[in-house]
Amino acid sequence: MDAAVVLALRNVTKAFSGLKVVTDVSFDVREGQRTALIGPNGAGKTTVFNLISGAYSADRGAILLQGTDIAAKRPGERTVMGLARSFQNIRLMPHLSVVENVMVGQHARTRGMMDLLTPLWLKRNRAWRDEAESQLRAFGLGTYPNEVTANLPYGIRKKIEVVRALMSHPKVLLLDEPAAGLNTRETGDLKDFLMGVAEHGVTLLIVEHDMSLVRSLCEHTIVLNFGLKIYDGPTASVQEDPAVLEAYLGPRHNAA
Repeated sequence: MDAAVVLALRNVTKAFSGLKVVTDVSFDVREGQRTALIGPNGAGKTTVFNLISGAYSADRGAILLQGTDIAAKRPGERTVMGLARSFQNIRLMPHLSVVENVMVGQHARTRGMMDLLTPLWLKRNRAWRDEAESQLRAFGLGTYPNEVTANLPYGIRKKIEVVRALMSHPKVLLLDEPAAGLNTRETGDLKDFLMGVAEHGVTLLIVEHDMSLVRSLCEHTIVLNFGLKIYDGPTASVQEDPAVLEAYLGPRHNAA
């Protein structure tokens, strides 16, 4: 039996200055699935991520998170409802320690001003720190809590940003090019790390250019080209699809 659909787009469209960047895009992401969203440069991948996370508002269509349309919700409301995101460019606070950065991710669960101050150390609460340190240990980063983030290797900082996103207890985690800037070894470490995240019950939707990571990590792949969905199926078959080959290699590839 197929897993339940946890995130769904239905005929989502977005235009800027009259130019359609995303046109009637629909797809499902199932609970527990590791899904890639790929396509050539300018295909509309980041726009779709921005529409899902609430950075942009859709011109038309529905975005359903566990069956509830979130298209009109603010980004913070979407986070509370179970959606989290990391970015291609690391957005950690370099002067803070690792555990302090991770604690900042707890802000989405606060109820009032005094709670909001807790993760920022303006109001002490040992339970917040204990939870952050426990999460770091769970994902193999338990030796780093007191390290200044700026002093750590780039690959470690990428993982820390993911752990920070997990502190909001998301149902779905959006990852925007997590392997950008990583070497082959670091990418392999990241793949193992993200497999561990998925094993903790988090559904992953990943925008990624590194096809080796996509093939080794993701079970399902969605391909966009010029804002249109051209493939939605198993990752194992994506590189054999004629429309995908044409999008990446040009029409002469299929004629050869």
